[in-house]
Amino acid sequence: MASGTTGSSPPQPPTEQEEQAVEGAEEAQDEFDIPSKNSPHDRLRRWRQAALVLNASRRFRYTLDLEKEEEKENLRRMMRAHAQAVFLFKEAGQKNLGESYTRIKLETRSQRFPIDLKKLTMLNRDHDVIILQEVGGVKGLSGLLKSNFDKGVSPDEDELLQRRDVFGTNTYPSKKRRSIWRFVFEACQDLTLVILMVAAAISLSLGMATEGLKDGWYDGGSIFFAVFLVIFVTATSDYKQSLQFQHLNEEKQNIQVEVIRGGKRIGASIFDLVVGDVVPLKIGDQVPADGILISGHSLAIDESSMTGESKIVHKDQKAPFLMSGCKVADGYGSMLVTGVGINTEWGMLMANLSEDIGEETPLQVRLNGVATLIGIVGMLVAGAVLIVLWIRYFTGHTKNLDGTTQFLAGTTGVKQGFMGAIRILTVAVTIVVVAVPEGLPLAVTLTLAYSMRKMMRDKALVRRLSSCETMGSATTICSDKTGTLTMNKMTVVEAYMGGKKLDPCDNAGTMCTSVTSLLIEGIAHNTTGTVFLPEDGGAAEAEVTGSPTEKAILSWGLMIGMDFKNVRSKSSVIRVLPFNSEKKCGGVAVQVSDAEVHIHWKGAAELLLASCRSWLSPDGSVQPMNSVKHSEFKKLIDDMAVSSLRCVAFAYCPWEPKMVPTESLDKWKLPEDDLTLIGVVGIKDPCRPGVRNAVQLCRTAGVKVRMVTGDNVETAKAIALECGILDAKDAVSEPNIIEGKVFREMSETAREDIANKITVMGRSSPSDKLLLVQCLKRRGHVVAVTGDGTNDAPALHEADIGLSMGISGTEVAKESSDIIILDDDFTSVVKVVRWGRSVYANIQKFIQFQLTVNVAALVINVVAAVSSGDVPLNAVELLWVNLIMDTLGALALATEPPTDNLMKRHPALYQIAVLLIFNFDGKRILRLQNQSREHADKTKNTFVFNAFVFCQIFNEFNARKPEEKNIFKGVTKNHLFVAIVGATTVLQILLIEFLGKFFDTVRLNWRLWLLSIAIAAVSWPLAYLGKFIPVPVRPFQSYFKRCSCRRRRRPHQDEEQGGKS
Repeated sequence: MASGTTGSSPPQPPTEQEEQAVEGAEEAQDEFDIPSKNSPHDRLRRWRQAALVLNASRRFRYTLDLEKEEEKENLRRMMRAHAQAVFLFKEAGQKNLGESYTRIKLETRSQRFPIDLKKLTMLNRDHDVIILQEVGGVKGLSGLLKSNFDKGVSPDEDELLQRRDVFGTNTYPSKKRRSIWRFVFEACQDLTLVILMVAAAISLSLGMATEGLKDGWYDGGSIFFAVFLVIFVTATSDYKQSLQFQHLNEEKQNIQVEVIRGGKRIGASIFDLVVGDVVPLKIGDQVPADGILISGHSLAIDESSMTGESKIVHKDQKAPFLMSGCKVADGYGSMLVTGVGINTEWGMLMANLSEDIGEETPLQVRLNGVATLIGIVGMLVAGAVLIVLWIRYFTGHTKNLDGTTQFLAGTTGVKQGFMGAIRILTVAVTIVVVAVPEGLPLAVTLTLAYSMRKMMRDKALVRRLSSCETMGSATTICSDKTGTLTMNKMTVVEAYMGGKKLDPCDNAGTMCTSVTSLLIEGIAHNTTGTVFLPEDGGAAEAEVTGSPTEKAILSWGLMIGMDFKNVRSKSSVIRVLPFNSEKKCGGVAVQVSDAEVHIHWKGAAELLLASCRSWLSPDGSVQPMNSVKHSEFKKLIDDMAVSSLRCVAFAYCPWEPKMVPTESLDKWKLPEDDLTLIGVVGIKDPCRPGVRNAVQLCRTAGVKVRMVTGDNVETAKAIALECGILDAKDAVSEPNIIEGKVFREMSETAREDIANKITVMGRSSPSDKLLLVQCLKRRGHVVAVTGDGTNDAPALHEADIGLSMGISGTEVAKESSDIIILDDDFTSVVKVVRWGRSVYANIQKFIQFQLTVNVAALVINVVAAVSSGDVPLNAVELLWVNLIMDTLGALALATEPPTDNLMKRHPALYQIAVLLIFNFDGKRILRLQNQSREHADKTKNTFVFNAFVFCQIFNEFNARKPEEKNIFKGVTKNHLFVAIVGATTVLQILLIEFLGKFFDTVRLNWRLWLLSIAIAAVSWPLAYLGKFIPVPVRPFQSYFKRCSCRRRRRPHQDEEQGGKS
């Protein structure tokens, strides 16, 4: 709604100030409303102070421990200060360190490696170049570690195990797992349960003193039993939940890296790295261990995670030391691993911080507000019941089952009177136990834990809990094209060289040898990929590694006769400009001979074409790029783009060696204007199967999918049509389809005006994506963004939900995201949306169920207490109801699979009316007049209790599908739900038939059993009929939030409308 107001005439200044003042006042009042991302600590403290909590250790278990967080930040500062001090220490004492090192014999206890762990650790931590020189530099150190720059270490398991024994593993000590007894202890800290145990102890001692050991222990003993049952079930549920979170936490830390072993690049877990490994590094990677640079081009490292300073440090042979945990900001290279695990600064830091960091979600905090409100009402009711019952008791208005007065002043003994008062107190305290929905906020955690586990199976790893909720509110998804909507399995299917089409695309025989060799030189050197050929030269195919685009081009290079290793050995690289997502191209300067340098460029075809002043003909001659030839090349690029091909061009320019700035080589900007076009290739990347259906599902659910890609606008349009993001009837012009540069150059107001209309953005840079996200958020959208590159990090961080890619995504992108899509597939993104919506739906079900039990139990006991001085549901029965409601109910209803529709109905009124009728006139209705008063009252109360419990069991089915008429749909697939309902039913039967002494109940005959079930079963047709009553569209949160004119109200309305669709 805010956006709608903004879109009309601008408000007058006083009105705007008043609105801001009202919004600020509402925000100050609503303690239970926090932002979904980056909540300040003072906001988190405020809701904790406002919440009514009976068991703080349990309620706040999965929230952020603010005190520990401050301690951790202080520890981080201390560790970072130590990392900075290393450099000062190095300058002051490197001479002495060098001298002391040369006097030490390089021996180890294993005699396997001529350098021991202590000296290696000293080398890593002090970053001492003198020590490195003493051992012969990185090459000498590689020899001492029995490693090889080209082949790495042996992949033999025994060899790797020996390295781990000598130098340690790349892991750090994790926090000891909490045992189940810890959860039992925390469950015991519930204030009401403590009061009940004290009351039970008093009741037990007084009962045995007045009635003897044989009969006097039942009242107190039964309360003890019920309390311990609640504690056991609660602790078991919480323990299993903690194991799920621990497993997910381990998954988040398990980073996949590339490592060279036995001459091959292989993928490995960061935990499997050993000292001596050779690790390739590229932009966006995390440095996986301490190490020393072997070789690199434009390699820049962001060391802020260790030093605390956001400063980019350039690495070369003068500054070759790399610290674990830092990020590659630019360039690429390879490193020799020299320190792992606890023997690194990062390992020490993580060992001290290795605790699960809790996080409260907005829904969890809001439900704490709901629980507080309900709890206050419940405590007032319990207090009123306590006062009324005590007044009636001590004034002689409370009767025993046989009709005699329970308390007579001056006649009733002190012990007996005290016993009666304690019994009333236990009922009042138990009402508080039932009234305060302590399990309500925990139900969110339970639902999230369940959803996170299921989302892992759907190839989505949740890094931030609140993103599960926010994703359910998403109104738009800004998706990448390559690898997300497409399969990321690229092959060259069209090629043009010397202005001629190669048919087939690998038929380079018609080209002059000089043209082919120049192209192959560019392909072999201007790449971050590699080609591995078996040493035996067998028939096995070459193994190509790198990004999908690099692999496609290298594979095509092999097809046209490239000998990768031979070509690279003939010339040397003197300068590299890695692929840049802003410029859409990358370049390399190659020293071919003493008299010749070639500068090769590779990148977006139409952009490189604009920089070319000439082109290479099939006979190898250089021809000028006139307007006719430029149009010809432009047309073939457009034709390939329309066929949904990614167009990549190759160009070069010769350079004189004397013009290469040898002294400031790292600052040399490669020439990029006067280029010669060598050729253009078209790369096919087919759409993923199922993407079209997934996009259609998003549309149906009210979520707009937008494609934001760096590819050519024509290619993007073709893929968007293929995926269903664009319809053939859609306008295929601005602003529906727009180029990033055009959007970027607009004014801020103009960008906001057209942001809603944009469906496809081509040739976009990461900054364009960020601008689009900001505009959409200002328009009131809840924005989800996919990204895989390092430069996508700002957009991922800015979006309401950042989705990084697990396969192609860099570590920088993953750390900035909220959810990692493990298979890079858009269909998994849509599954995340469905799971996000299911979180809200399941919480709604649980709230409906819990409020039904709360209201019914409270009203029945209060009305009965005020009118008759007695309660039909005693303390033990209420504890059993609380167990069904809080723990088992949450387990049963929080584990429903995703559903999009949201609606709720409360059948509580029926329960209250029927059970109160039976409470007051049950003897006549159940025909118990001929029985003794004591037995008749016990039978009536047992029947009311039994009918009440069965009402809740039947109501669980209603709560499963509050929006559907068929409440049994899919029930057999939810095994946990069936198990809990079955177990509750069996336990209720056992409780009535065999545990009457403990619960103060009597056995019921088969007629009363059938009547209990029949009364409960009526809730099914009532709920069915209730679903025909029209319900006004209203967001779920608005039932509980006091402020109704918030900026974020519109997204929640969108969520409701999306859910209904």
